[in-house]
Amino acid sequence: MKLKSVRFCVVLALFTLLVLNGCGKTNENNSIAQSPSAPSTSQEPGGGGTTKEITENAVNWSFSQPEINAKVGDTLKLTLNNEAGVHGLKIEELGVDIKNGETATIKLDKAGTYEFHCSIQCGQGHDNMVGQIIVE
Repeated sequence: MKLKSVRFCVVLALFTLLVLNGCGKTNENNSIAQSPSAPSTSQEPGGGGTTKEITENAVNWSFSQPEINAKVGDTLKLTLNNEAGVHGLKIEELGVDIKNGETATIKLDKAGTYEFHCSIQCGQGHDNMVGQIIVE
């Protein structure tokens, strides 16, 4: 009976390590890394604002651009790139929830500050993975 308990404990410990290891695992789908300091912009036809293409690079436990500034009428093409760890990006107020390699196109039609955060529990610094989009 004691041998079964030891085996169970060993299996449980290995399973726990595998689950916890997933939080800090580097995602190998990071083949496209763009510079966070130079977002791409283009003028929308008809004076409807600009389109800003921004890649938010995520590492354990921060985003490369914790503050994104835009104007009412702009369109934001926001892409998430996991450089280290497994992360998601969620903006509840704008209905955005993207994972690594995904892009959300957001029409910014109202001024305000929109908070975003990591949507995947990624470890001890998860609560620090926050940022904001400021629309003026």
